[in-house]
Amino acid sequence: MNPITMIPSWCEIDYPETDGKPMGETDIHVQELLDVLATLKDYFRNDADIYVAGNIMFYYEEGNPHAVISPDLFVVKGIQKQFRRIYKLWEERIPPCFVLEITSRSTRLEDVGTKRALYAMLGVSEYFLFDPSQEYLIPPLQGYRLAQNEFLRLEMDDEDSIASRELQLRLCIDHNRLRLIDRKTGEKLLRTEEIAEALRREISARQIAEAELMNLKTELKRLRGQ
Repeated sequence: MNPITMIPSWCEIDYPETDGKPMGETDIHVQELLDVLATLKDYFRNDADIYVAGNIMFYYEEGNPHAVISPDLFVVKGIQKQFRRIYKLWEERIPPCFVLEITSRSTRLEDVGTKRALYAMLGVSEYFLFDPSQEYLIPPLQGYRLAQNEFLRLEMDDEDSIASRELQLRLCIDHNRLRLIDRKTGEKLLRTEEIAEALRREISARQIAEAELMNLKTELKRLRGQ
């Protein structure tokens, strides 16, 4: 009879912070992920109990470091907004309300199959897929909502967008990029490069105004004979 091997109480289970895989398949996949992540973080910046993360290790079974997935992007409501190295579902106790996968040639079958089934089992409310190359997923933007433990496909509206009830946003493809739109105001959320361009225009306008003001002061002094 084989003796029972006991795991010492001091022996903690290691939950790695990385799986060693690259963040994205191509530059466009990486850039799309970073832009959408930055846009959502900014959108929810004033909500202390909404956590937005991307490409971190998500462990969903205590004691089993192999029960892990790394969503491209996910949003959780009802937990503190703070820095996390990994996400342990049994500690946080709340699954994501929204998951987005930037799908690619190497991940498309897993994204529409294994991952979709797993996210449904974990209780993820909404699951979205986007193919930025528009080569592998038809249509390239798809959304699903959980109903009775299964994901049901969301239809495009008249504006060729898909509404996310959890985010209160509409998602659509705009010039081959994923665009987020406020459902209440209809306002497009600015992406990273658009924010940078707006800041450059603001700085340039301020510099021009300051230069004009300086010229005006100089001209006033000249007219007063100073």
